[in-house]
Amino acid sequence: MDALHRHRSLYKGTTPPWKETYRKRCVDRLKNSRTRLLERYRQMGESQQRCGSGASIIVQEVMEEEWGALQSEDRRLPSLWGPDGIAEIFSVMKEYDELAVLEEIQQELLSHEMSIIEEYERNLQSEQQYISSVVEGMEEMHIICPICHTRNLNINSHFISCPCGLYINTKNQNITPDILRHLLESRVSEHMEECLHNPVFSVAPNTDSSSPNLMISCQVCDYLSIVL
Repeated sequence: MDALHRHRSLYKGTTPPWKETYRKRCVDRLKNSRTRLLERYRQMGESQQRCGSGASIIVQEVMEEEWGALQSEDRRLPSLWGPDGIAEIFSVMKEYDELAVLEEIQQELLSHEMSIIEEYERNLQSEQQYISSVVEGMEEMHIICPICHTRNLNINSHFISCPCGLYINTKNQNITPDILRHLLESRVSEHMEECLHNPVFSVAPNTDSSSPNLMISCQVCDYLSIVL
C-alpha cells in the first residue's frame, strides 16, 4: 500500500492525467459490451432485476478490465483492486482525490448501463406490442398485414394477399394462419435477441420463381431473413 500512498501524493488536489483516457475507454467498452450486459440482465430473475435497481451488472468488470489495460501501458499506475474489487478500495481509501475520480467515473458508467437497460426494456415492450399487432388472433384467426399494419391478410391454400398490394404465392406450402403467425413471431424474436430497433417487412423478388418472398430486415444491424 506504500506505493499507492506515494502515487496518490503526486496528484493530491489535482486531476489525474489518466482520467479522460480511462473514462473514455470505460464508456467505449461498456457500449461495446451491450450484448454481454443484456445477456447478463436477461439471465437475472425478475425479482433480482427489481431488487437490484441501481446495482452494477458489468460496470465493475469494465472498470477492472480497462484499468488493467491502462496499467499495462503505464507501470507507474498502482493496482487498485483488492479481493473484493473496487468496492473495497472505495470503502478504505475515500480520502484520495484519485478515488473520487474513480467514483465519478463509476457513477457515469452506472448511468450509461441503466440507459442501455431502459432502452432495451422500451424496445422489448415495443416489440411485444408490434408482434401483437402483426399476429393478433381474432375469432377468425385474422393476421394484420406486416407491410401496411392496417388490413387483415387474406390467407388460403394458394396465396397470401392484402389490399395494400402484398401478394405471396404459397401453393404447395401448406401455409395456415397458425404457421404464418409462428413464422412472423420467430423472425421478430430472432432479430430482437441482437438488436433493439424495430425491423421492417418487405416483398422482394425470388430469382427461383415468379412469386416474391416476404422478407424481414433491419437497416441498423443489417439483419435480413426470409419469412416465406
